[in-house]
Amino acid sequence: MNHSSKQPEYVLPPMGNNPSSTHAGTTPGSFALPPSLHPGAEGARTYASPDTPGMPGVSVKTAWDFLPDGWSTQLHPAENQPTLVEYTRGADEISFRQSDDTVRSVRFPSDFKPITQLEFARLGVVTAEMQRVAEREGHLTAIQVREEVAAGRLVIPANKMHLAHRLDPMAIGRSTKTKINANMGASPVSSSTDEEVEKLRWAEKWGADTVMDLSTGGDLDACREAIIQNSNVPIGTVPIYSMIIGRKLEDLTPEIILDTLRHQAKQGVDYFTIHAGVLREHLEFVRKRLIGIVSRGGSLLAKWMLVHGKQNPMYDHWEAICQVMREYDVTFSIGDGLRPGGLADATDQAQLSELATLGELTERAWRQGVQVMIEGPGHVPFDQIEYNMKLQRQLCHGAPFYVLGPLVTDIFPGYDHITSCIGATSAAYHGASMLCYVTPKEHLGLPKKDDVKQGCVAYKIAAHAADVALGIPGTRDRDDELTKARAALNWEKHCELSFDPDTARAFHDEDLDVDTDFCAMCGHDWCSVRISKEIQEFASGKSEDYQRGKAKVTAALSSDQVEILEKRGVLSPEEIHKLASKTKKAVGAGDGKAACHSDHAASDQAQQIQQESLPVLPS
Repeated sequence: MNHSSKQPEYVLPPMGNNPSSTHAGTTPGSFALPPSLHPGAEGARTYASPDTPGMPGVSVKTAWDFLPDGWSTQLHPAENQPTLVEYTRGADEISFRQSDDTVRSVRFPSDFKPITQLEFARLGVVTAEMQRVAEREGHLTAIQVREEVAAGRLVIPANKMHLAHRLDPMAIGRSTKTKINANMGASPVSSSTDEEVEKLRWAEKWGADTVMDLSTGGDLDACREAIIQNSNVPIGTVPIYSMIIGRKLEDLTPEIILDTLRHQAKQGVDYFTIHAGVLREHLEFVRKRLIGIVSRGGSLLAKWMLVHGKQNPMYDHWEAICQVMREYDVTFSIGDGLRPGGLADATDQAQLSELATLGELTERAWRQGVQVMIEGPGHVPFDQIEYNMKLQRQLCHGAPFYVLGPLVTDIFPGYDHITSCIGATSAAYHGASMLCYVTPKEHLGLPKKDDVKQGCVAYKIAAHAADVALGIPGTRDRDDELTKARAALNWEKHCELSFDPDTARAFHDEDLDVDTDFCAMCGHDWCSVRISKEIQEFASGKSEDYQRGKAKVTAALSSDQVEILEKRGVLSPEEIHKLASKTKKAVGAGDGKAACHSDHAASDQAQQIQQESLPVLPS
């Protein structure tokens, strides 16, 4: 009997951009909102999640609404100036085309000389750094980068002194791919300058887009200098740490603050965390918290205010701080000194009162021509993340949000890279532009080399997952290529396309060191992908570019892959040795010593083990 039924038609929500350049596969695309870069009655919006009912709306203001004294701007329809190809400039006025084909005219003091990326953008200039950002992002033009910088929704942390070294300019904002930051730094009880430089290189290898030097011990100046000179990525610091080295906190003065900032800016620091939003009137809200103030900078300034009975000096002297930062184009990362340190204190009056002050400080910094991003909370229940992201978007007029995690539970010390990257994925989807990594050592100690890797990888996962969900063009392309390789059971390409090829290959070979048309999880008879490939009616798994020949023994494991398996502790040293020295070609190759050498056997013994176990293979 023939049974048939009419298939229901499913109504999908409005779609944003498709994250695949080729619209590969059968998915309809991204459920995120399509970007709208130019402000209207409801404000400008870049890549964004749909708002849950009750969420704060988008600010209708941008950095254009907070120009310095003596500046003004107007928008005109393009047809009013048909001869304007790109821009025209007079002694005190400039007009330039925008990507929506309007013309913006800006009046400014005739003696003004631009220094910062924000100031150049306001004058319609595409800097070399903006051009480089467009090249790296791929989905943005240099003009769009300039417009986002001018609106305050995008920052390019690129100190002029660091540009003279090895800095490769990058951008942080909602129109770009989500970035991640790695924290490091010597402490009074652990690490050294050499170790921190090594951790810097390691963090860069594993995808850190920026690095913060949070050193509180050793030679802070030398460590900072070494990190800046060796880094390809922007470097951030929390300058108050250096301000109180060798002196009592109570002795901190405005002169010390400005001198320290000027010194670090001259060294080449690209962004400063300044906890200027912690005000005297906020401290009473902390009284009943379970864990009080968990920000080091926030707690130091709270104590200073209580000792002196005065307002936060960073807040009082904000314009002077701005002028120091403007001179070298240092970007603000306005600190969240009252961020919650546990779920019980999240989204409380202290945190939100400070956030409102950060919005005020953003406006004041923009008037001084300084780039701004905002730091956000670290421990937030999952249900409150969207609200936190979207309140910041409103209060700070779309300035990039840089968040730590947030951690969505407090009871997993040793696994907080996982508890936090869950929150980080949600944060990035709902509004964060950069995610500060959390390592397995969070709350327990200073991260070591492998902790840095684990934190970076967890946060690359969070950032990439959010970018795909937001529909940023091209962000799913590599996923699609890996899916094709997986569908073709092309293990070599499958590992090559993965973020961490060494781990992927080591894990595969741990169970089955032959590339076959099935995997060790299913075996031959139960492999659904192999069966799908055999169904003639399916195109699945038949991409010509990924077809592979007959099964073959994989190459010997590299030293990095051996180390991965050794750390797992699943295989015996002898089994790992076989995987590392199973072809005649591998013997004598790699890392300056023969692959038959072993840490678990003498050289002659290792050779004997190899000869007894070596399969007959072509050399």
